[in-house]
Amino acid sequence: MSLFFYQVTIQLYYIIAYVTSFFNPKAKQWINGRKDVLQNLAKAITPNEKIYWFHCASLGEFEQGKPIIDYIKTNNTNNKILITFFSPSGYELRKDYENADYVFYLPIDTPKNAQQFINIVKPTKAFFIKYEFWCNYLFELNKNNISTYLISGVFRKEQLFFKWYGVLHRTMLSYFKHFFVQNSDSEKMLNKLGYDNITVTGDTRIDRVYENSLQPQSVPLIKSFKKNKNVIIVGSSWEKEEEIITEFIHSSKKDYKYIIAPHDVSDKHIQQIETLIENDYIKYSEANSANIHQYKTLIIDSVGLLSNIYQYTDIAFIGGGFSGNLHNILEPASFGNTILFGPKHHKFHEAEELIQSTAAYQIKDADDLLAVINHLELENQLEKSQQEAFTYIKQGVGATKMISKKLKL
Repeated sequence: MSLFFYQVTIQLYYIIAYVTSFFNPKAKQWINGRKDVLQNLAKAITPNEKIYWFHCASLGEFEQGKPIIDYIKTNNTNNKILITFFSPSGYELRKDYENADYVFYLPIDTPKNAQQFINIVKPTKAFFIKYEFWCNYLFELNKNNISTYLISGVFRKEQLFFKWYGVLHRTMLSYFKHFFVQNSDSEKMLNKLGYDNITVTGDTRIDRVYENSLQPQSVPLIKSFKKNKNVIIVGSSWEKEEEIITEFIHSSKKDYKYIIAPHDVSDKHIQQIETLIENDYIKYSEANSANIHQYKTLIIDSVGLLSNIYQYTDIAFIGGGFSGNLHNILEPASFGNTILFGPKHHKFHEAEELIQSTAAYQIKDADDLLAVINHLELENQLEKSQQEAFTYIKQGVGATKMISKKLKL
């Protein structure tokens, strides 16, 4: 990709987002969030502050940057933290994050915006999380001799860096002072391009989910619902996972309880789930200690509960595996859940590794789900799988410590 083509593509993206914003709420948030963002940034930031800039595409990348941010704020209280987001789903949920001094949308990546942004912020260090590569920002950071790091990076052969026409993307890599990558495969890919300024740290999210699993918040209603039964949860589900689990519930006589915690908790979507289940269910908003244990299926119709629900579940069927956008499987694994997900998981090395360790299984349809459940019901198979999930998390702890030590944060 040439620089000219890149600049044209960025402008076209903005135009398309602007047109789409007239009828798409998320696109409207994306456009409105960038109005006067540079002026607002200039008003907010005090000159001569020592600012560490973290850029995240969305919420998932924020979760990978969060352990480093928290470490900095705990150990270096004089440093200021600026977080920028590309996506509304990240910004809207974390704009009030307590360990950030400033949270903004990232202005679209044009040469002028990048130059103004760097001149306003003057970051001491810049951290890009996982997949974020913006040519003009990286160029300005490099031009101003600002140390720039990639955190929790993942590299695969199908990415543009490794194509004959990916000259611009390979140039972007040269602007990073150090790469902190999640696995040895990523290191090998970078080695092929001549880079050795690499540290294999694993995934920083593991530090966070492990820490959270040690002191989860109690959810008494979920505990009452579980009683003495094994619980299968469908977490961050989309329609495909919901269709599979309801078909399984209707066709199977298994003695489980079920929790459906959808990605979309709008009234319309909750009603769709109710129609699928038909009977013997209750919504969390309507449950109480007197009635919740009477039902086979519980629908979570609010946000903010999921990470603490996993402590009460045994098998977690995680959404996004049918679209290629698999949601967080590390959270349920940290509580020793056996993990299930759809077939489009190859971009997620943790999914591949959990499958190899028998802590996770791929599911294509309700028949697959039944086959896996039957397998797990064999003597001690569920317990072995759950232990493998917990072991995977425990052995993966330490990325934050490695990064902070290398950077002397």
